[in-house]
Amino acid sequence: MTKNTVTRRVLSATLGLIVMGCWADAVQAQSYPTRPIRFIVPFPAGGVADVTARLIAQRLGETLGQTIVVENRAGASGTLGVDAATKATPDGYTLLFTTGDFITTPTLMPKVNFDPHKDLIPIVQVATAPLSLGAHATGSIGSVKELVAQAKASPGKIAYSSPGNGTINQLAVEWLGIEANLKFLHVPYRGGAPAAVAVAAGDVQIGALTPSSMQPLLEAGKVKVLALMTKQRPSFAPPEWTTLAEQGYGVDAALWVALFAPTGTPQPIVDRLDSEVSRILKDESVRKRLNTLGTEASGISQKAFVDRIRSDAARYLDVIKRTGIKVEQ
Repeated sequence: MTKNTVTRRVLSATLGLIVMGCWADAVQAQSYPTRPIRFIVPFPAGGVADVTARLIAQRLGETLGQTIVVENRAGASGTLGVDAATKATPDGYTLLFTTGDFITTPTLMPKVNFDPHKDLIPIVQVATAPLSLGAHATGSIGSVKELVAQAKASPGKIAYSSPGNGTINQLAVEWLGIEANLKFLHVPYRGGAPAAVAVAAGDVQIGALTPSSMQPLLEAGKVKVLALMTKQRPSFAPPEWTTLAEQGYGVDAALWVALFAPTGTPQPIVDRLDSEVSRILKDESVRKRLNTLGTEASGISQKAFVDRIRSDAARYLDVIKRTGIKVEQ
């Protein structure tokens, strides 16, 4: 037997194994799912990620003909749940439903035992919650112009709240600080609701708040919106809410929620989940429900979502580098 003959047989056998593997994945996707699916949400019940996950889980479960269980695995700034998802069997039965906070984890928390960019497959971006720069309703800061003036007059004295160290909320305010050459005092809280309440109580002057955490306080007249921190105005925003971009600042920060799978999950299963969730997000009743939660349906599917993660990570990592933000582990 010649060397060329052996080479051809080895290549033929290898190609056969690849074809068989792709065929097996396709067959698995056609029968998927055959048992309940689990959504891991790395935050407590009641937050944006949790409520959105439950809405999508119900609709997706009806479409797939299987129960989807939402499991809240909170702790360690959301890293416990993400870690559990990255280590799950990559078969499409354990998925991660989380916010975009984790994209800076490798830089802010280098001791964690996972890399979300390598250990997770982005499936679909479900929705975005625009961050708003909120202030105490009767405080001395009534506009972005006044905020900038006071912050320049008293560097490091204007305190702002966030749901925690390293969150997109914190990065958004520090991004504004870079844009306007300002120094702020960061006061972290355990979640979006306490951060919003701190603004309403006057414990801090401002905060980067999501609509869901701020809405009850807005209705009670305890907080006011100085500006939206996104370049694109959400459909549900009142016309009087201007954006920071309209006032000359390049900040574009939103808290998105999305679905991920452990790396190694068969691509046909990822594609099916992407397709089904994207279809669900076109339903007008789902879109309206998301609006009531202070979010806007995204439906950004896998390829475009990967690009979004890369661009967001680059922008936030630049903020981290320029401000020296750190998270204790």
